[in-house]
Formats: sequence, C-alpha cells, structure tokens
Amino acid sequence: MVKLIVGNKGSGKTKALIDMTNAAVKSTAGNVVCIEKGLKLTYDIDHKARLIDIEQYAISGFDALYGFIAGILAGNYDITEMFVDATLKIGGRDFEAFAAMVEKLVELTKTSGFVITFTVSCDPSELPERIHQYMISF
Repeated sequence: MVKLIVGNKGSGKTKALIDMTNAAVKSTAGNVVCIEKGLKLTYDIDHKARLIDIEQYAISGFDALYGFIAGILAGNYDITEMFVDATLKIGGRDFEAFAAMVEKLVELTKTSGFVITFTVSCDPSELPERIHQYMISF
C-alpha cells in the first residue's frame, strides 16, 4: 500500500510523518525504515526505526529512488513500513515521473503487504489525478 501526505510547505506533513513512524515502531512486528534528505529527524524518530540519510547514497530522480527502495526491500524481508520525507527534494518536481514511481510501488506492495508513506510538498491539485486515491488526511 502507498500513502501520500500532500500539502504545501508548513502544513505539518513532516510532523505527521514523525508521529506515524513512531506509532508504527510501537505497533508493528516487523522493521520500520524512515528515509530523509539530511539528518533532520535524528532526534524525532524512535531509535528502533532505521533512519537513512539518502544524501549519503547520491540518489536523485524517481527512477533512482524506486531502485533504492526496491533494493532495501530485497535485502530485508522483515520491513513492514517505510516512510519517505521530502520526496520532491529527492526526486525533483516532475509530477508525472513521481506518479509513475507511485504506480510501480503500488504493484510492488500488493504482494508483500508492505506500506510506504511519502510526504509530498505541493498543492494536491498539482499531482496527476490518477494518484489522488493514495492521498491521506493528516
């Protein structure tokens, strides 16, 4: 399952992601991973979650982000939830490429039961209509 926390800058997306990550750590039997750009969430995320600074891996673009996420999942079958902050800072503002990645991840998550949640800093109307169904309220 893919979830999108969408809103303009300053709307509380990262706070919602932090709360969801910490709640997942307490409730899941598997592992929780949080991907961020820079080390801003170090003291906000429960230490039991695996915090990854994507800048250390020189990932840019949505194809590279998809490959990175798929690689993490291939290497650890115990991951039940993943959270990605600052998605557009990682992949860029190509909303069609983002939508294509979301659709590929939806297919990937169908067989695994894995849940991935992204924060997306934009107005919801900027995103392609076909991915609006993955937006959640926060």
